[in-house]
Amino acid sequence: MRHGDAQPQQGPDHLRALTEKGNQQAVEVGEWLAQRFNPQGLLVSPYVRAQQTAQAVQQHCQRFEFTQTTEDIIPSADAERAVDYIKALVELHPNVDTWLIVAHMPIVSYMVAQFCPDKMPIFPTCGVAAIDYDEVTSKAQWRALYSPQETV
Repeated sequence: MRHGDAQPQQGPDHLRALTEKGNQQAVEVGEWLAQRFNPQGLLVSPYVRAQQTAQAVQQHCQRFEFTQTTEDIIPSADAERAVDYIKALVELHPNVDTWLIVAHMPIVSYMVAQFCPDKMPIFPTCGVAAIDYDEVTSKAQWRALYSPQETV
């Protein structure tokens, strides 16, 4: 998932907060996620806008058994390393069926491409990519890219 609509950059990028619209997007997508996926694992960027998005989503998705903030999914991070880390978390937490990763462009697109080499979507704010991943075969299947305009 990409974070919600953020304030224009007027200072350090990591301090940009969500706009009112971005917060509303995150709340609405949180409702949508709870109804359709009900994630139990949460991995979130330390950037303010990603943290705020995750907090808004958590208002509706309340079954998180594992949550972690990591620099591995900031905008400039290495997508291959991030996906390797996600795969390791999946293996270490077999009780978590569905994961939500709250990050940024461009890394969300690059991570999708690591899982599904024929896909590299451009995420709208609060866009959510659905990918089925089989940890036994290490194969992923693209499902769809959902956006707030289409989902709520």
